[in-house]
Amino acid sequence: MPYSIEYFHPKVLAEIESWPADILADYARIAELLMEHGPKLRLPHSRALGEGLFELRPRGKSGIGRAFYCFLIRQRAVVLHAFVKKSQQTPDRELKLARKRMKELSHG
Repeated sequence: MPYSIEYFHPKVLAEIESWPADILADYARIAELLMEHGPKLRLPHSRALGEGLFELRPRGKSGIGRAFYCFLIRQRAVVLHAFVKKSQQTPDRELKLARKRMKELSHG
């Protein structure tokens, strides 16, 4: 059974949809792979960040996107936060926001 992808808030989806077309196209391709493979999806498309948090790693000529997600019961992936990277290093504030939202999901 395939996995489904949900978004923590409509603003997360809106952020992804605002990405440059080349990054958005790669995100769509990787999202299809996520729905097919679930937690078995690995580098270069996805990377585990620990404690149940993962990142999708779309890229294009215009930059690199990141979409943090986690899994819920019934084969659901929830995209918690997304942004286009401005530097090599992922900013701590982006990671902290994703972890905060993941806690909100697990604690209601």
